[in-house]
Amino acid sequence: MLENVVAWLTGNLSPSARIWTALGPAILACVYFLGGLLIFCIRCAFKGVPRDEETLKRGNAGFVGYFLRHYFFWIIQPLWAVILRSGLPANALSMLSGLLGISSGVAVAAGRFALGGWLFLGAGILDVMDGRIARTRKEANPAGAALDSVLDRYVDSAMLMGLAWYYRDTWVLLPALGALLGSSLVPYVRAKGEGLGVNVRDGAMQRLERVLFLGAGTALSPILEAVFWPTEKHPMHWLAVVGLVFVAIMSNLTAISRFRNLVKALAPKRVEARSEKAIVGLNAAAGAVATLADFAVVLALVELAGLLPAWATALGALLGAVVNYSINRVFTFRSTAAVGRQVMRYAVVSGTSALLNAGGVALLTLHPQLAYTLGWWLVRGVVYFAWNLPLQRDYVFNDSNSPEALLEQRPHAA
Repeated sequence: MLENVVAWLTGNLSPSARIWTALGPAILACVYFLGGLLIFCIRCAFKGVPRDEETLKRGNAGFVGYFLRHYFFWIIQPLWAVILRSGLPANALSMLSGLLGISSGVAVAAGRFALGGWLFLGAGILDVMDGRIARTRKEANPAGAALDSVLDRYVDSAMLMGLAWYYRDTWVLLPALGALLGSSLVPYVRAKGEGLGVNVRDGAMQRLERVLFLGAGTALSPILEAVFWPTEKHPMHWLAVVGLVFVAIMSNLTAISRFRNLVKALAPKRVEARSEKAIVGLNAAAGAVATLADFAVVLALVELAGLLPAWATALGALLGAVVNYSINRVFTFRSTAAVGRQVMRYAVVSGTSALLNAGGVALLTLHPQLAYTLGWWLVRGVVYFAWNLPLQRDYVFNDSNSPEALLEQRPHAA
């Protein structure tokens, strides 16, 4: 018995012990939650869904739909009632959640994924309860809200730092760092929006989803490792990897979506000749047509006219620029401003775009493990959406920013 306890504490577990340390809590949780789901569905059929008002106030429910959220808060009512009657302060629950969350990061860094995953899920459940306890007792205050929010960031960061440490010698380090970035930006953009008077709570990967996917994937991952790779000294824990990659992608997409909506809400309103989707589509189509024209000219000059490829490439690029400019001026942005100044601005944007693309690809090739073709597409996409498209819309083809329009806006002398 003592040897088993020592083995569990040190992590020197047999394959079967590794399975049961992950599966034991999972079986208990499944019996409770799945049995409760059956009772909940029966109750809903006769009495309707018991709605949780705080869930409804939070808006878009992300991956975990409203029904499941209402069910979750209904199923944890017994635990919530016990904590409420215990008299524990809400801040104590926040601190306990923080301690469990930080401990989860320490556990996964040491390779104890089952322990770390269940600690992380426990921290998430306590985090759900602390604010509700404070509001029920009418003890909610800014100090408690600040404590809860900051500790949440520590919990998320601790878990992801622990995973990053465990995967430090593998490619999984990159999604771990990406998840750390996205998990920090999602609440930051929301807080920044609230400070500026804009409510941005949308997005698929909110905190409940992050805790669920990351915690469950980490907690259950030792089962697969013990079944398929029982002799591995440093197992990959593939279920945790899948959850980590998913959280990394979706949390950053959620942060970008919130950031875009925040900027859009704060930007001065203006009347566009076309919708934003139409502008993006036509602008991309103009680029595709220009590229085809560029390639056709190069092919014709080299194969038919016998011109050197270098000269043919220069002439092809010039034609491609003319085609791209013309399509965007006439069809995409429907601009009527003076051509001369637009051409100069277009040249500035195109030249800086070329430098940004070349520099980005050069930087990514410093990492030989990343295929240069993938790096090329990544850089192209980032430069297009962050530089080319905004500047063509707001700088090159923005008629309201032309000298003629600015002169009209100036007050005339009496």
